[in-house]
Amino acid sequence: MKESAFSFLRGWVSLEIRGGDLEQLINQCGEEGIGVWEVKPLPGRRMELSIMLGDFFRLRPLLKQTSCRMHVKQRKGLPFLTLRVLRRKWFAAGIVLFVLAIFFMSSMVWDVEVKGNVKIPAEDIKQAAKEEGLFPFQWKFKLPEQDKLSKTLTRKLEGTSWVGVTIHGTKATIEVAEATQPKEQSLNSPRNLVSKSDAVVTYIYAERGYPQVAKNDRVKKGAVLISGYQAGQAVVSKGEVRGLVWHEYNIETPLLKKESVLSGARKTKGYLYFGNTAIQLTGYGKNHFAESVTYTENDPITWRKWKLPIGWMSEHVMEKADIEIEQTPEQAKASGLAQAKRDILAKNGSDAVVKAEKILHEKTENGKVYMKVLFEVEQNIAEEVPIVQDQGE
Repeated sequence: MKESAFSFLRGWVSLEIRGGDLEQLINQCGEEGIGVWEVKPLPGRRMELSIMLGDFFRLRPLLKQTSCRMHVKQRKGLPFLTLRVLRRKWFAAGIVLFVLAIFFMSSMVWDVEVKGNVKIPAEDIKQAAKEEGLFPFQWKFKLPEQDKLSKTLTRKLEGTSWVGVTIHGTKATIEVAEATQPKEQSLNSPRNLVSKSDAVVTYIYAERGYPQVAKNDRVKKGAVLISGYQAGQAVVSKGEVRGLVWHEYNIETPLLKKESVLSGARKTKGYLYFGNTAIQLTGYGKNHFAESVTYTENDPITWRKWKLPIGWMSEHVMEKADIEIEQTPEQAKASGLAQAKRDILAKNGSDAVVKAEKILHEKTENGKVYMKVLFEVEQNIAEEVPIVQDQGE
């Protein structure tokens, strides 16, 4: 059962049950609608379980019926915390005033930040937002709806294509996307399209310029594919040329690979938060994990459709461990080939296609698989080269 903000407010206890008919006790709890969780059997006809404070007194008759005895191990939740606090009245009063102050402070906008603007001054954007009711020390409940405010600011600020408004805690962020004017394309110097590697042409399309090769032609690196001379004039050649290129890879893959996994061990810290302020109530002490990852869960208190700026936050610290996985030679071979193909796509563009592969040499020794592989790849082979003024066709 999840220890939610609602559970924290109601309170729960951790019990040790011993003697009697433990199985019958659990069955009767289910029949009576008494929720129990974290049930853990212990040696010597004992077990541990957790139960809501409201169900604690309903459990007593069932203990007598099943001849079981109980021992309270832990008391958790707001009722027990309140009881301890009330024993110190001035401290309790200070806590109440602190909570009220945090609540009111978190109900205001303290800072307005502008992002994404280049040409439009941030002060002009903040002034426009202020005229619409968004400014520092404004109450959040007085703000217009964010969608409506975004549309109004987009219409009001000239030179913007979109304005977004988001509220995170006590900070308001105005994100601006300025309208862009089409750039004037500068005139490029005349140039050829040449081959950037040895290849066999599989496709050629000349949008501008004169093609110098045809499909199935074998070309050398640096050979002109589309000439920048057309009808006696030097032009900026433009087009697409694809070809088959051969890439040779020396692949080395270990049979024993290491991976990071979560071991299952964790430490959870619980916080009561008000706006951007959080007070740790549970999970004190250091963890002894050599490596770990952390993720948080927020469980705000809701009222109707609104989420209040107060709730319970759980921070889970999970142990990360390195394990070794033994691969067969075939698995290591497949892993190495896949890695080489990813490298080919990264270097030659996502439109490159591996047409064939040929293993020239393969051996397994010293815990590794060694391969020399020739890949046949269809890829873009054209690159631009400027035409020197005194260069002939």
